Amino acid sequence: RLPSFRSVGDALKDRFDGASRVMVSNTDLEAPTQRNDAAPHRVPRRDRYRFQLRPHNPDHKSPGSKDLVYLEPSPGFC
Repeated sequence: RLPSFRSVGDALKDRFDGASRVMVSNTDLEAPTQRNDAAPHRVPRRDRYRFQLRPHNPDHKSPGSKDLVYLEPSPGFC
């Protein structure tokens, strides 16, 4: 059974309100190591993207894999 529309909306709103501004950094990453697997073209999920998200404010912690993040503030349309 699916949760109510209200509970899903409340959870999304909480995550939106707690979103972290980040910067993209790709300077610290090395090339993935070559592996001798049966499927050498597959990249492990944690190595799929060649960048890291760093907090815009260095006093904040780095975002987790489930955290909602943004690169730039949304423009004001009003």
